[in-house]
Amino acid sequence: MAFKPENIIYEDNHLLVYNKQVGDIVQGDKTGDMPLSEVVKAYIKERDAKPGNVFLGVTHRIDRPTTGVVIFAKTSKALERMNALFRDGGVDKTYWAIVKKAPEKDENMLVHHLSRNEKQNKSYVFDAPKSTTKEAKLRYKVICKSDNYSLVEVELLTGRHHQIRAQLSSIGSPIKGDLKYGFPRSNPDGGICLHARKVEFLHPVKKEKITIVAPVPDDALWQYLAKAVEKGV
Repeated sequence: MAFKPENIIYEDNHLLVYNKQVGDIVQGDKTGDMPLSEVVKAYIKERDAKPGNVFLGVTHRIDRPTTGVVIFAKTSKALERMNALFRDGGVDKTYWAIVKKAPEKDENMLVHHLSRNEKQNKSYVFDAPKSTTKEAKLRYKVICKSDNYSLVEVELLTGRHHQIRAQLSSIGSPIKGDLKYGFPRSNPDGGICLHARKVEFLHPVKKEKITIVAPVPDDALWQYLAKAVEKGV
């Protein structure tokens, strides 16, 4: 894992926010690969010359092939309060996704019912609820188009497994590089073009509104679309 201190996009005494790269895992899993949580912890220990153990709590996760905002808590108090914010819908999450085939409607609310298959590490989409499903909601808006791709902004209203990937695929707009959900080709880096772009929440200790925006990956297509959005193209 290529940890880059410059990818820390916010830090205070209570929180550290990192712009995750493709392939980073946020928390340890069955692969046994070194998780970002441990790498950041080691970095803080060395940077701040801390003699004892460093506390770093994982407040949420994003998928390994995705990029963008990941929030860590530097104190147990901040972790407890951030967990409550995520649980109670107190964190507004905005994602950007690049798709080849734009959705039929430029903006819409999607409501589906998702069933997670643990063995396949995949979620399946249903229009009606079943005994194994959980309701999944998001709002999307197409914010930019190039000759070949569209950039879709997604407001995540529930936090289901692979929710954005599964729901966009179900309307015929799989995310670029996402073989698991129907895109025909992989990306060279093995990632998918889904980026946790922005989070907004009330700081768990300071009680101020915090808005954090993660720069898009250093990739020609991402950079082109992000610049087009800035220019209002």
